[in-house]
Amino acid sequence: MSRPADRCPGVFSAHPAADGHLARIRLPGGLIAPVQLQALVVVADEFGDGHMELTSRGNLQLRGIADVAGAGDLIVDADLIPTPSHERVRNLQLSALSGRRGGLLDGRPVLDRLDVALRGDNLLAALPARFLFGVDDGRGDVLAEAPDVGVVAVDSGHFDLVVAGNPTGRQVTADRAAVTMLDVAHAFLTDRADEWRVQDLDASPTITGLLEGLPRTRPHTPPAPPSEPLVGWLAQDDDLISLGSVVPHGRLSARIAEFLAAIERDIYLTPRKEILVCDLTDGMADTVVRVLAPMGLIFDATSPWTRVSACSGLPGCDKSHTDVRGDLEQYLAIGDQSVDSREHWVGCERGCGSPHAAHIRVQATPVGYERRAF
Repeated sequence: MSRPADRCPGVFSAHPAADGHLARIRLPGGLIAPVQLQALVVVADEFGDGHMELTSRGNLQLRGIADVAGAGDLIVDADLIPTPSHERVRNLQLSALSGRRGGLLDGRPVLDRLDVALRGDNLLAALPARFLFGVDDGRGDVLAEAPDVGVVAVDSGHFDLVVAGNPTGRQVTADRAAVTMLDVAHAFLTDRADEWRVQDLDASPTITGLLEGLPRTRPHTPPAPPSEPLVGWLAQDDDLISLGSVVPHGRLSARIAEFLAAIERDIYLTPRKEILVCDLTDGMADTVVRVLAPMGLIFDATSPWTRVSACSGLPGCDKSHTDVRGDLEQYLAIGDQSVDSREHWVGCERGCGSPHAAHIRVQATPVGYERRAF
């Protein structure tokens, strides 16, 4: 299926919105170092609207940017664009807390090798900005995001290759996983016309030929994705703590981000817009909750904000029929309203920011909202 031109924004190709330019920032595996987060605090305060927004791909975006060049210079200085030619090839997802909590193996080395090799391959700079790579350590969370190409662990040293969101039954070892995923990405470029995703292809003979050359994996059942949010006090396998939190609308104020950076620990952002602060002692975790909960971080796994999200709506987007975020806040303020499954509220039929896993879309129309299952 052919698609129109891909206009996903980056930093060097910021999108002009009603509230200023919007720039998206590449975070492989959702990881951002404290010094990088602090740099974005400065960008958000000096050039943007004072906030950072978590995306459904585990990246960050900044809105309301007036001086795109000035913001871009600071983002480059923070080493957030290590390879400018590939800054829009940004969707590389990793199982949350891989190597720290659960999973069949530590997927971080595979993700790191994938990122380095991808950025070193000039031909793959032509991949569409929506193309998704995924490394699932066996828990099923990345598989649920339907990566164009990925791997899902079947034991401590082997993966099932995933193409177009589906396990293929073809085996790759951990040390060959990254190069095999890149081989599939090259095959996609050969098979595509102007499609954005592998799922969009009418035919994929090059990809099919590549798969036929790989050994079959042992029979296994792909895991169901975890249903509970990664929010609250999360014990790591090494007896340290990760803290999971969310913020309304996935919209993180620069002030809260500054406090998060001051913890000086790795921070991971998930496609469910969870914020994970890792490798804390019990005392550190307790202090973080006591300081940041009153500022607006939500550490309660039962909060409806762990299950709802929304597009920007009015006034930030002039294509929206309404102020979606304001409507959602009013809805949740009604005490007897419950949110039992994942919902995403949008202001028009484009459905911007929608989750890639199963959810209910609550879509504004000229005459009100309608609900549809996706």
